[in-house]
Amino acid sequence: MGTRADFYIAQDDGLEWLGSIAWDGYPEGIDDAVLAATTEKQFADAMAAFFADDRNDVTLPAAGWPWPWDNSRTTDFAYVLIRGEGVVFSSFGNQPYWANRRRSEDDDYERANVVLEFPDMAGRKNVAGGERSGLIVVSAK
Repeated sequence: MGTRADFYIAQDDGLEWLGSIAWDGYPEGIDDAVLAATTEKQFADAMAAFFADDRNDVTLPAAGWPWPWDNSRTTDFAYVLIRGEGVVFSSFGNQPYWANRRRSEDDDYERANVVLEFPDMAGRKNVAGGERSGLIVVSAK
């Protein structure tokens, strides 16, 4: 199965979902420009380039929530732009970390003192199949 990821921008009234990917959603699989963004424009531009980078696993909001679960607390990784500060990520809804704050490549990420309230996407579900699902099906005779 793929490593899925959801992407958001923090707004005054909650998180705005920008899209999801089904493969390589761990921090090392995300474009550096996405992780280094500190403004909404930087993040939106980096996301557009990252999503357009010959990816067949992207789901945009117009296509509906691609996962069978109701929010990002069950997604492998979620990335959220906190305007003016940077991008945080959370794995399965756990403690968020700053994506752009490490002393070296071998150091752990710095914990972020933010609370992420992921929106309920149950009403927007349109569960993806194929490449957008991250599911690998193996059959044998």
